[in-house]
Amino acid sequence: QECSVQLLLENILRSDATSTLLGGQLPIHVINNSQYISPLTASAEVKKTYVGDNLPSLDDAIHTALSDNIKTVMVVGPAGSGKTTALTKLVVGWAKGEHLQNFSYVFHFCLRELNSLDEMFSLETFLSHRHGHFTPEILSLALQEPEKLLFVFDELDQYKHSLDPAVHTLCTDLSQVASEPCLVASLLHGTLLKGATILVATTPTGHLEFLNGTRVEVLGFLKPQRKAYFEEFFTDPASANSALINMERTLGFYNFCTSPRFCWTVCSIYKSLVDAGESLPETLTQMFVSIMVHLIRALSLTEARSRDLVAALGRMASHCCLEQHSSCTKEEMYSFGFQQFLTSQTSVDVFLRVEGDLESDAGAFSFHSQLMQEFSLALSFFMDKSPCQSVKEMLEKHEGRAKFLDLYLAGLSEPTQRRPLEILLGEFNSDRILDFKQWLKSSSQKTLKDFYKDRQLHFFHLLHQCHNPSLVKEIITPSARIGISYGGLGLQDCVALNYVTVCLGEMEQLNLYSTKDFMEEEAESLVPAMALSEKIILSQSSLRTGSIPHLASALRNGRTKELDLSYSHLGDAKLKILCTGLRDCQLLTVCKLTEACCGDLASVLTSQNSQLHVLDLMFNDLGDQGFMQLCQALRSPYCKLQDLELHTCDLTAGSMEALSATLCSGQSELREINLTQNAIGDRGMELLSKSLQHPRCKLQCLNLYDSQLTGGCCAGLSEALKSEHWSLLELDLSVNELGQEGVLLLCEALSRPGCPIEKLGLTRCELTYSVFKELGSLLRGGTSRLKSLSVSLNSVGDQGAKHLWDAIAHPHCLLEVLEVEMLQLTDACVGDLCAAVSASKTLRSLDLRNNLLTNASVPALVQLMEDSHNIYNDFGEDVFEMLDSCSKIRY
Repeated sequence: QECSVQLLLENILRSDATSTLLGGQLPIHVINNSQYISPLTASAEVKKTYVGDNLPSLDDAIHTALSDNIKTVMVVGPAGSGKTTALTKLVVGWAKGEHLQNFSYVFHFCLRELNSLDEMFSLETFLSHRHGHFTPEILSLALQEPEKLLFVFDELDQYKHSLDPAVHTLCTDLSQVASEPCLVASLLHGTLLKGATILVATTPTGHLEFLNGTRVEVLGFLKPQRKAYFEEFFTDPASANSALINMERTLGFYNFCTSPRFCWTVCSIYKSLVDAGESLPETLTQMFVSIMVHLIRALSLTEARSRDLVAALGRMASHCCLEQHSSCTKEEMYSFGFQQFLTSQTSVDVFLRVEGDLESDAGAFSFHSQLMQEFSLALSFFMDKSPCQSVKEMLEKHEGRAKFLDLYLAGLSEPTQRRPLEILLGEFNSDRILDFKQWLKSSSQKTLKDFYKDRQLHFFHLLHQCHNPSLVKEIITPSARIGISYGGLGLQDCVALNYVTVCLGEMEQLNLYSTKDFMEEEAESLVPAMALSEKIILSQSSLRTGSIPHLASALRNGRTKELDLSYSHLGDAKLKILCTGLRDCQLLTVCKLTEACCGDLASVLTSQNSQLHVLDLMFNDLGDQGFMQLCQALRSPYCKLQDLELHTCDLTAGSMEALSATLCSGQSELREINLTQNAIGDRGMELLSKSLQHPRCKLQCLNLYDSQLTGGCCAGLSEALKSEHWSLLELDLSVNELGQEGVLLLCEALSRPGCPIEKLGLTRCELTYSVFKELGSLLRGGTSRLKSLSVSLNSVGDQGAKHLWDAIAHPHCLLEVLEVEMLQLTDACVGDLCAAVSASKTLRSLDLRNNLLTNASVPALVQLMEDSHNIYNDFGEDVFEMLDSCSKIRY
């Protein structure tokens, strides 16, 4: 057995193959050169909430699964993610006695190599055929103890035979002779050698639906692993850091950058560019231009033969895309024009992967990666001198089958990016270049007029790939910069959106509404765009803690004046970080805060450089103690706050004394405050009333909607209204139980000559017929400045409302807006209503919604509205056509 294991080890470690730039470094070379860095893995549940910490490596995940006596382990990840290298390392480690010694025998298979077998075997002869280092005696003994056997199957996705158990008569007897596909299926389904452990590696494939077991998802190289890999590849730390920074900025937002194979390709081409004194690429297209130039130079072909090779690669790429085939036969390769290139293994290996003998007709050929396949297609299209196919036709032909095709076309359409290839291959087809430019401009401009986020983002990707700021400004003119929500962006989308914004130089509004998981990398990539935006909307969003410092940095160094974080559950800890960047912001809307945040907000308000004019804290549990901290800050000579939104902030009368003192201090710049749905009560209103008649109070708008007031507060408020120092222009007392006596006191005060109130809210305040009579008298009296009045949800009916109709018809009435929703109005009042509205010189909006008006009233209202004003109400469907005939009616 020791001899057989040694032969196995020697067989694995001995390889005549060589690494290729596109195919990646051979697994055994990685292991032997001590450059191995294990990719990361995660379960499906972990991937959804991935933060970046404590994810297991692929090696650890496999060892853990095998140690837990799991009989089938499926390692699933994209091509080039390190699966083959990890499995090779595992087998080598077992053979060296380093781990997994609970297994007596390990059988390692590359399933792609089994595709051409058409012989019949027993299991023992099959294993002997594939693993000649095991003697028949050892194999016979091994098969008697299945629980000590480990079968390693690599490249399941390349296996051409079905694993559907319904297709095979699965074997159960070791001596049974069957086809190779039947034996493999029997092993994988556990009917043969029951108790043996199976380890399978594959890209996502349909074969997986027939297998049961523990699934290990390969994430590949994330940022920390890429950093370690670059440091291993480049011996000079400065070169490693420079190369890594370039890759992260240029390519790191693409998913394929998690592939260890792709990282090796990038490092290899970067090193060749650095050694040649050339610049590193700025786009994905430039990266593949450098790769193509490197490979063509390596072949030392003439310009003519190089063009022939590119044309053949393009035809092959188109075939693979359209037919959805990953490989081509030798006959197909001849039809693409590869005859002159299939005579040398080296020239083919440079671009393609060869399965089987190059000289055999049974060989198969495929691209090393989908990326290179689509780049070859784009390149050959621009190299083709024939005029027969337009860009639009070519893209439509390959639509849904080539993900990066138009991105490559965008990059290659720019002279600076394609120039290195034109030096080697000759000039591109200028007509096709021009055709693409025209298609890009017309399609982009058309898409910008639509409100489809995904379409707009796709063209942002194309513009990013072009890497031409002048082109961005030409396409996205000021009139085309429409508002659209870009919430829920992936990292690639963030990079594209940021590029476009930076090229434009400014953004009126960056709408990231309803971003469900704003992560650190996404926020970091958007810092320049956020810094260039006058307004940032992140309402109803979920922000990771790591994203907040980047948002703060953008605010601190940018031109943002408004930040909307309403309904985003920011929390105190995140606000504390955000406060470091709020000095120049003029409007802030935040949510899910408590008393603990008020000290940080107070610090912002009292900063010498604070520009915060509007602070929206609605629906935050600040409490009285927290609000009193803000009141203290409002007295600072540096505080510029003018508008404070405190809707539902758990305030009581206990904090109104602090607010009153602030308003009377003469140091507060506060002009508007909203105390909606706080338990202010009559005691709190009494304290506020005293400050409202103070000569130093500058408040102009006070909202006390649903603040637990009663008629008991109206005497003090009435006295304040009579004061010559009263400064309020807007007062909302809606949804409070003020009652008849209380509001009559207010009406008396409102009739004072010079009373400045222009907007008054008395919705659902238990108003009566007598109150409406007094309001009508007030409006006709010639002293009232009221322009907006809301008395909705007070059931006074037609008789009460008649006083308002008489008032608005009077020449002394200044009302512009009147809301009378749910007053129990009927069709009987419509005659008086229409006469009053026709007579009014000022009324422009009348809200009649949810009254008892019927369809019979519609003709009169439509006739009225044809002449002047806006009326709101709910009517039956059979009169909609008549209502629609008058554009001024909204219903």
